[in-house]
Amino acid sequence: MTNNPATGVLDRDGLSALIEVLAAQGRTVIGPTVRDGAIVLAEIGSADDLPFGWGSEVEAGRYRLVPRADGAVFAHTAGPQSWKTFLHPQREKLWSAERTPDGALSVTEDDPEQTSYAFLGVRPCDLRAITIQDRVLAGGRYPDRGYRERRTGAFLIAAECTEPGATCFCVSMGGGPAADGSGFDLALTEVLDQGGHRFLVRVGSEAGRDALDDVPHAPADAETEYAARAAVDAARDRMGRAMPPVDLRTLMGESLEADRWDDVAARCLTCGNCTMVCPTCFCTTTEEVTDLTGDHAERWLRWDSCFDVAFSHLHGGPVRASARSRYRQWLTHKLSTWYEQFGSSGCVGCGRCVTWCPVGIDITEEAAALHDERAGRLRHEKQKETQR
Repeated sequence: MTNNPATGVLDRDGLSALIEVLAAQGRTVIGPTVRDGAIVLAEIGSADDLPFGWGSEVEAGRYRLVPRADGAVFAHTAGPQSWKTFLHPQREKLWSAERTPDGALSVTEDDPEQTSYAFLGVRPCDLRAITIQDRVLAGGRYPDRGYRERRTGAFLIAAECTEPGATCFCVSMGGGPAADGSGFDLALTEVLDQGGHRFLVRVGSEAGRDALDDVPHAPADAETEYAARAAVDAARDRMGRAMPPVDLRTLMGESLEADRWDDVAARCLTCGNCTMVCPTCFCTTTEEVTDLTGDHAERWLRWDSCFDVAFSHLHGGPVRASARSRYRQWLTHKLSTWYEQFGSSGCVGCGRCVTWCPVGIDITEEAAALHDERAGRLRHEKQKETQR
């Protein structure tokens, strides 16, 4: 917990009142819910829709919900979705075209009224991911209009992490379990101790302060602040994984011909799961569809993946035809060349790509293996140089 001073304390009724206040503002409130054996993001109407008493056990290629006796609501790790599901939806219509009876063509740009969202339970890693997607999709010379409109109106309620999972590695990516003082309207830290079940609240914007003012809450007290800070600090020291402590940009740039790519390619299904669950991956393609008469056509934007063999198709065939080349493209872009494009890494350490890989490929393990291979190669070259 940093920067923003604690402002108040909410109980379960206060949390439900906050949801009601945001809904009364005309916002669609999205938060974690339990469905089909996972924590999924969906519209919620009250605190009763939240996953009280549910946690999660994760490992490479494994995810399980587990009941909790303490009734915690934010003690689970990231599920298969991220907030890009709503800010950067999987499919979006761009325009439609009609052929008139006289043969003329009429094109109509799709311009729907955008939903005003309130996101409840945004993890600090996902706050960073949203900031990264802001640079990619809302910045630059050609911003995505739909994304920018959805993002501009979004109200973000962070939930600091007190229970990191076995696949979490945000600390080694420069983040952590604490909301860093920016990028949110309100930040909650869940506390469960002899003082009861409650949420310490920090304000990150004027909109957040206004919303909190409309909700019954107690003033922040020293005991709750201390307990919240201790829980988040303890979580920082319990990350399940870590990237090797090296310059990942240099490592990727000097490992393009590494043997390790053959090893991971032999396991990778090139299914694209890692890119679908990643909170920062943004690649899209467009497709046209028509009705049976050919008089009506639509162009849609939809998610795509660099693991798709057709993703790099140019005249004559795909540029990256092998699994080796496609996995290498994904990892080197995520950890290295993203800097050249957007000024930061494309990885926030949420661990989703590890958890939801059907064969359990671990990005931290692959980076460590590349580091070990590079270190061995450098030692061998130094020995050869010494023997000359």
